[in-house]
Order: sequence, then structure tokens, then C-alpha cells
Amino acid sequence: MRRGIVALPIADEDRTGYTRDKFRLWLDEDHDGCNTRHEVLIAEAVIAPQIGPRCKLTGGSWYSWYDGETWTDPNDLDIDHVVPLAEAWDSGASAWTSAERNAYANDLGDERSLTAVTDNVNQAKGDKDPAEWVPALNRCDYLVDWVVVKSRWREKADAAEVAALNRIADGCPDTEITFVLAR
Repeated sequence: MRRGIVALPIADEDRTGYTRDKFRLWLDEDHDGCNTRHEVLIAEAVIAPQIGPRCKLTGGSWYSWYDGETWTDPNDLDIDHVVPLAEAWDSGASAWTSAERNAYANDLGDERSLTAVTDNVNQAKGDKDPAEWVPALNRCDYLVDWVVVKSRWREKADAAEVAALNRIADGCPDTEITFVLAR
């Protein structure tokens, strides 16, 4: 993980022009009737849900690894962009095409990009980077996921973010990270 942190290009971030609607959320890329949100819920279910018409999910169970809670109602979960959309914008997505931003917002190509977590925990995280927020549990796993997503999408990091990543990584095993570039 340390090499991944060191490899992140450091640059000031700029939120100029950001609006959430510049990223199209929850597409059904494979046209199977289940959008990205549902695909993540299906993939991360501890107990597989039944999939009904219009991809209505019932009967499943999900574990939110940010806070250790288990949920049986998918409405109690948000799909978290590990690196939030606004942070992605600040870190380079402002220069991407619409298609690249949509691909980022619906990235099922790496399981570390999107994760189902307790809704109010995700809302407390908001658009914060690790200098401002990390989950109560599994901080080291979160850092690995953060570095992978930033690296996979060739995003920059600001100095405060890198300092926080290094500080938190001091208490983590130096995990080797691998990923496939998304762009």
C-alpha cells in the first residue's frame, strides 16, 4: 500500500464546476434489468436476495463493513463510491469525458470501487477524503480500496490527503495492491 500512496500524483484539488449530475448514476450496463446499485447489492449479499420484477430485492442480508451492522432491508444501505464523486472531480474527473465519468460512477470492474454500507454512515462520509473521514472499522482495508480506486482511475491526491493516508497506513500492514487501469 505504501508504494501505492507514494505513486499518487500530488496536486491541488479544484471543485470548480462540480455538480453531481455530471455523473450518471445507476446504469444498467448489461441490460439485465438490474442497475449498478442492485448489482452491488446482489454481489455483496451475505444471504442472497430473491430477485423479482424490475430487480426488486427481497429476503437478503448485507453486512456493512464500515460499521459492522447487518441489514435485511436494502433500503437501509447506500452504495458508497469509495472515492466520492466530488473527490473524483477534484482529482481529475473534471477533465474526463461524460462517458468516463459515467463509467466511474458505475464502476463494476473492480469490487473496491463501490460498496454497500449503512446509509447514515455513508451520508456522514459525504464527499470527504481520508484527511476528513475514515470508517470506524476496517480502516486499513478502506485505505487499500481508496488507493486502488485513485490509482485505477489515475486520479491525483492533495497534500493533506496523502499525509492522512501515510499517517493511517502507519498502523496497517503494508499490503501489496494490484489493479487494472480503468482509463
